[in-house]
Amino acid sequence: MISTALTRISVGVVVERRKAKSAWADVLWRPVSVFMGRPAAAPWTPLGGEDEIALFYAGEAVIELHRTETTNYRDNLASGTPSVWINMRPTASEPPYELLAVTADPAEGEALTDAGGNLIEAVSMPSDIADIVWRFVAEHHVERPFVKRQRDQKKAPQRRDAIERAGDE
Repeated sequence: MISTALTRISVGVVVERRKAKSAWADVLWRPVSVFMGRPAAAPWTPLGGEDEIALFYAGEAVIELHRTETTNYRDNLASGTPSVWINMRPTASEPPYELLAVTADPAEGEALTDAGGNLIEAVSMPSDIADIVWRFVAEHHVERPFVKRQRDQKKAPQRRDAIERAGDE
C-alpha cells in the first residue's frame, strides 16, 4: 500500500510484562512508552525489570503524519498531555504480541479500538516527537470552516408525493 504521509517518524516501543493478580491470566502485557529512533536491539529484547515486572523492546514502528489530519494532531498537542496510540495484535506463539502501528492521531487511535482483540494503549508522547508534530502542524495546517449542509426544500415534497402515488397504485 502506498503511503500519502508527508512525514514519517521512526519510533521504538517499550512494553511491560506484569505478573497478574488474577485466576484467569498469569501475566498482563501493555505498552508503556515510545522513543524516537531505531535502536540496534532486536525486537523483544529484555530491557530489565524486577520479580513481577519486566520491560521489553517490542520493536520499531513508524508514525506517519498526513496534512489532512493536522487538526487532530493540533488538538492532541493542545490537550496538555499529548499521547501516541500503540496497536498490538496477540499471537499464538512467542513473542506474545505483534506490533502493528503507532499513531499521533487521536481519532485514528480511537478507531483502532474497534478491532476487538488487539491491545491498544495511549502512552505519553515524548517531547522530541511532539516538536516534530508541532512543526508539521505549523507548516501544513489549513483552517477549514465548518459548512452545514442545507436540505433542498424543493425535493422533499416531491419525494412525499412520489411515495403517496406509489401507495395509490
